[in-house]
Amino acid sequence: MKIEALTLHHISMPLVAPFETSFGRETNRQCVIVEIKSEGLIGYGECVASRDPGYNYETTGTSLHILSEFIAPLILGKDLKNAAHFHEVVSGIRGHHLAKAGVEMALWDLQGKASGKSLRELFGGKREKVEVGVSIGIQPSAQSLVRSVSEYIQQGYARVKIKIKPGRDVQDASAVRKEFPSLHLQVDANSAYSLTDVEILKPLDELNLLLIEQPLFEDDIWDHHKLQAQFKTPICLDESIVSPRHARYAIEMQACKIINIKAGRLGGLSQALLTHDLCAENQIPVWCGGMLETGIGRASNLALASLPNFILPGDLSASDRYYARDITNERFTLNSDSTIAVPSAPGLGVTIDQSALKDFTLSKRTF
Repeated sequence: MKIEALTLHHISMPLVAPFETSFGRETNRQCVIVEIKSEGLIGYGECVASRDPGYNYETTGTSLHILSEFIAPLILGKDLKNAAHFHEVVSGIRGHHLAKAGVEMALWDLQGKASGKSLRELFGGKREKVEVGVSIGIQPSAQSLVRSVSEYIQQGYARVKIKIKPGRDVQDASAVRKEFPSLHLQVDANSAYSLTDVEILKPLDELNLLLIEQPLFEDDIWDHHKLQAQFKTPICLDESIVSPRHARYAIEMQACKIINIKAGRLGGLSQALLTHDLCAENQIPVWCGGMLETGIGRASNLALASLPNFILPGDLSASDRYYARDITNERFTLNSDSTIAVPSAPGLGVTIDQSALKDFTLSKRTF
């Protein structure tokens, strides 16, 4: 595929409700939409970096810099073999995985459209619909959290993830478990703790949780190995797994029993596929994490989660969980069995609402 033009849309979209984690609170979600023209086709991707460096060091600002000054010159006018080839082309750029992944997603969209195949077909996905759950940010109180969980259960979500941080952990999780004894429940710390907090976290081990996600530092694997040895509840790694190689480290160290796969964090869908296969070979179940994606990123995540080793429900909620108005014409809705259908049209399987994209755009640059 010959790359003829690259357009970067820096957008800001209002969230239906504020979303709070251990590292911050968002009311508007920023990201970069990548648009690539090639041989009469247009592919779209989503760089999931947000305004602030909370989840990792990347921001929309750093991503725009890397995309404009380094990635664009490497691909413009070039003829790429396929989407996965892009990873080799940009291998000289250290890190900046979210930026790279946004471009690679657009290339997969182009590859699918050119071949007349959906991403699910290109990936070898087996499911036409995938199990999903909802992620709930930190609420003003444990009581308001319970009310929020109740509302999502009534909407049809069968799995709930709650965010935790020091001072808002065991009490919140216990309140939800008490109210919903059989709920598929998991917690996510987003690196808010250290090994000295083991005794604080230990009561979580008695709440029959699906998993405890990324309790320790975002770049740590070894201390998670020590922590997992003290817990019967599976530890799940997210931020620590930035490549298939890091997934191998975690598996060999027995640092976790579950891995959260995010294509953006890993540097692209090609790396997410490799990580999925590695985990499957080692009997480590995986699930697909979310980054408050628009319909573009949501479509990509659903295709990825159709692969066989995505055993646990992903953070792939319905479109209206986050946005009253999206930038895709297609809206993803929750089925009665807590699933969402995987797009079946070529490429990502979604079309762009150009009016919405324009209204949400803060800046636009074409190369």
